[in-house]
Amino acid sequence: MRELDIAEVARQSGVPASTLRFYEEQGLIASIGRRGLRRLFEAGVLERLALIALGRAAGFSLEEIGRMFAPDGRPQIDRALLAGKAEELDATIRQLSAMRDGLRHAAVCPAPSHLECPTFRRLLGLAAAGKTRPAKGPRTAPRRAEPSA
Repeated sequence: MRELDIAEVARQSGVPASTLRFYEEQGLIASIGRRGLRRLFEAGVLERLALIALGRAAGFSLEEIGRMFAPDGRPQIDRALLAGKAEELDATIRQLSAMRDGLRHAAVCPAPSHLECPTFRRLLGLAAAGKTRPAKGPRTAPRRAEPSA
């Protein structure tokens, strides 16, 4: 079994050591011991970190990602959860595409001012109603903010 210290895991994965410690605190990864003051991990942690990165990029919360692993650490991904996230992403794409199209129109609209442009006025109405933000499913916030790079 190949062991990697935390600095090597950070270098190979691109995940800062502070985030690795946070993930360990959240139960997403587990160290197997220490060499001096440095945590040691099995080499398989790199694949697990790649799955976590994919989940984060898709918009899953850390809690949702944590539930994607069986107690033995192997991936156990709920296909219905993936399908639901894909639907959520589709809704976000539709909203962002409509916003992009409206902004492009407003940029070239021949109306004397943006406030006289019907398309821009429609965008203002949507923004006022809170309908211009990407759709979000229910989220459970982590106890504290995730460290950044």
